[in-house]
Amino acid sequence: MSKNTKEKDPMRLFGIPKMMPLILKYKKPLLLMCMYTCFSNLAAVAAPVFQRYAINHYVEDKTLDTVWIFIGLYVLNIAIMAWAGYREVIVGLTTEMHMDRDMRNKAFSHLQELAFSYYNQNSVGYIHSRVMSDTSRIGDLFSWQIHDTVAFVVYIGASIIIMFITDWKLTLLAMAIVPFITVFFSIFQMRYFELHREVRELNSKITGDFNEGITGAKTTKSLVIEDKIYSDFQKDTEAMVKKSLAQAKLHGVFHAVTIFASSLAVAIVLWKGGVIAKTEIGTFSMFMSYAENLMEPVRWLVDTLALFVAGKVNIERYTKLCETVSDVTDTPEVIEKYGDSFDPKKENWEEIKGDIRFDDVSFKYPDGGEYVLEHFDLDIPFGTNLAIVGETGAGKSTLASLICRFYEPTEGRILIDGKDARERSQLWLHSSLGYVLQTPHLFSGSIRDNLKYGNEDATEEDLWRAIDLVSARNVIEKLEKGLDTDVGEGGDMLSTGEKQLISFARAILADPKIIVLDEATASVDTLTEARIQAAIDTVIKGRTSIVIAHRLSTIKNADLILVVSDGKIIERGKHEDLLAAKGHYYKLWTRQFEDAATAEILNKK
Repeated sequence: MSKNTKEKDPMRLFGIPKMMPLILKYKKPLLLMCMYTCFSNLAAVAAPVFQRYAINHYVEDKTLDTVWIFIGLYVLNIAIMAWAGYREVIVGLTTEMHMDRDMRNKAFSHLQELAFSYYNQNSVGYIHSRVMSDTSRIGDLFSWQIHDTVAFVVYIGASIIIMFITDWKLTLLAMAIVPFITVFFSIFQMRYFELHREVRELNSKITGDFNEGITGAKTTKSLVIEDKIYSDFQKDTEAMVKKSLAQAKLHGVFHAVTIFASSLAVAIVLWKGGVIAKTEIGTFSMFMSYAENLMEPVRWLVDTLALFVAGKVNIERYTKLCETVSDVTDTPEVIEKYGDSFDPKKENWEEIKGDIRFDDVSFKYPDGGEYVLEHFDLDIPFGTNLAIVGETGAGKSTLASLICRFYEPTEGRILIDGKDARERSQLWLHSSLGYVLQTPHLFSGSIRDNLKYGNEDATEEDLWRAIDLVSARNVIEKLEKGLDTDVGEGGDMLSTGEKQLISFARAILADPKIIVLDEATASVDTLTEARIQAAIDTVIKGRTSIVIAHRLSTIKNADLILVVSDGKIIERGKHEDLLAAKGHYYKLWTRQFEDAATAEILNKK
């Protein structure tokens, strides 16, 4: 099949093949909805037939024979139309909600499996729009738009058949305008589709701006740039208003043309049926009803087909997210033995000790061009306290991210307990890993809930033991509700120091064999730092620890210090040896010492 043939394939045009698994899953309710739609619309089409019979028989013949049978059948027709209409709405809504749920669950679970690089390259607004907005439109597309298409096709088809059987000449005259109106609608729908795409893109941008405005509210206020943020947001909303109004004007044109076409069709019926042919009054009335009502379904059918085309944008964006391949994945063989993130086979997990080795590792970020590490070798025996230091942006977190398997080596291997980390599952490693970030994140809920993310089976005694280990008891007890205190979204109800202590206690509850502290004391006050440092000295005993440090005084007792500059390891050794070498580490140390001395003098003044 040629490329042009593929592009003209309507199924491919609408993006149907990519959504076929979802459609097949709900084929029964979708078919049931279509069946109810057929019933309700066939009943609606039958109404003018009843009207014709009533006028010709009861009005013109002036008789009431069989009137009760007629009333009974008419009421039955109305009952079928009402019952089928009720059922199609219920089935349609249920199907739409379940489709939305399944798509969002699939997208969210896939997001949990994607590597850090995906989140570095895509904004929260971008992801949010695909998980929420696009899934909603796809659910609507494959429930209500299918419903509308069936409804319009059935109504138009049944109406034309009845009209044609009754008077084929009058039917051809009444339908003569339909091809011209259909072409007119199709041409205008091309522009309507373009505007729809532009409105959707602007909506995604506004969603992103809104998310950034909320999450960055503190920064906005501290920089006093409310007017700039508002101005940018206002420009986007104004652009969306203009595009939406242009779209609404086109819709108005469609509506006006529909009224004109309906009136023209009625005029043709009046001229031919009422003046020339002297048609029966009942038949004439039926044709008038069909002619008047026929153009609206034609317009809506063209609208619906255009929405299917427009929906391809939503399908493409959603499927692009779900088809994104993570930069870090487990092989099928590993998943078969160890399970995955949602179905772990813990019975096959070997006990982790904590030996780490870089074996000729080279690495560059997925979206980067230059190597950050090249042919790097390093042994970190179990129980080693490794410190990584360097200036801001030097690449200190890269090594830790590789150890944690947040990224894969571009070349070479990272061995955990003598085996390539890729030969075991990510979850196996992460379950024995404690990671404390410089900027801690707490989930909405209570302190207790957040601590139990480290160990769901932790008892009250376990919680307080971890709290005491990080010297956080006083912080917890001074809160009115203690462990049941709500931390707010992202932990914003607590100070940075309090969040850091809770984050540290949460990591300890997991009883990790490898613990990574990514500048864990850089954002806290001196007193809190002293508390955390004392806890660190206790916790790292019997564990392999990697400490990324900004304050060098916190790592002078480390077993090994790596000095990073421009993404390269330029020095390694113990604190005393590095100072004696008077290299880059020596400069960092003396600079911090001088800065501390200057600060002390200023404080005395």
